[in-house]
Amino acid sequence: MSLPLSHEISRREVGVAAAGLPPAAGGQAAGPSGSAPLSLTVNGERRHLDLDTRVTLLDALREHLHLTGTKKGCDHGHCGACTVLVNGIRINACLSLVAMHDGDEVTTIEGFSRPDRLHPMQAAFLAHDAFQCGYCTPGQICSAVAVLAEIAAGVPSHATGDLTAPMSLSNSELRERMSGNICRCGAYSNIAEAVAEVAAVHSAGRP
Repeated sequence: MSLPLSHEISRREVGVAAAGLPPAAGGQAAGPSGSAPLSLTVNGERRHLDLDTRVTLLDALREHLHLTGTKKGCDHGHCGACTVLVNGIRINACLSLVAMHDGDEVTTIEGFSRPDRLHPMQAAFLAHDAFQCGYCTPGQICSAVAVLAEIAAGVPSHATGDLTAPMSLSNSELRERMSGNICRCGAYSNIAEAVAEVAAVHSAGRP
């Protein structure tokens, strides 16, 4: 892109020239429309969206679907407050673009209970006083439910000592697997007790 010597080159124009793109009217770089239609199943309900491709799954859930149980904490994937399940696997919703989840099944904290009955993990958190301010609790519960599914599926962690032995939820396994979920109030012991109780019920074959 040739410019007259008297023209002051902006950083945007330098970037456009480096990418080989023509400048748009007014000296602004031309870009795509930025939005894309998608559909995903959220808590058992099919939802259709048309969003900017830069929107995260977290912001889509909170700002566009108004499911505010999933919390925005660090927004960098460090705290786990935004943990949700996608196709049964726990992820940090702040690190994933909603456009990546077209056709996926997403479960948030709102999808765990029914009006007349708490999920067993929610009930255990209440029974063991496994929260204080409660801000991290939705992510903790989503992560804890996924941890038990991982154990049942035989998925190892960094704390797994024997890959050939039957998988069990030892205290070290539990703390390793839940280490991505930060509780700034420090309710870790109570959280561990709540998850261990539900794990014991599952291992005993009770609902």
